Amino acid sequence: QVQLVESGGGLVQPGESLRLSCTASGSTLAEYPIGWFRQAPGKEREGVAVISSDGATYDVDFVKGRFTVTRNNGENTVYLELTSLNTEHTAMYYCSAAATRERVGLPRIQDYNSWGQGTQVTDSS
Repeated sequence: QVQLVESGGGLVQPGESLRLSCTASGSTLAEYPIGWFRQAPGKEREGVAVISSDGATYDVDFVKGRFTVTRNNGENTVYLELTSLNTEHTAMYYCSAAATRERVGLPRIQDYNSWGQGTQVTDSS
């Protein structure tokens, strides 16, 4: 499994942006599809976006136009850019490495087997 660490979360004002980072030690993230997931208080964990090894991205409908997933292979980091944040975006955000190195499409929890500890995003309104 891949050891993942998320960072970049915080307390934000409505309309602000954040960039979350996902890094790994001992593994090369470029070899895996990396998914971003979130879990709001009292709700189940849900998929947000995926970036495949070849750079293809998949976003779920509720984040289109607001969240962007990118990767910097030289820095061994995957990013999730969050824009126009509001209360509905308050959640713990997790990155995850897929169990396969093949393209996996939209983020489904069952396709992933390595998880970070999460980073909290909270709307201050």
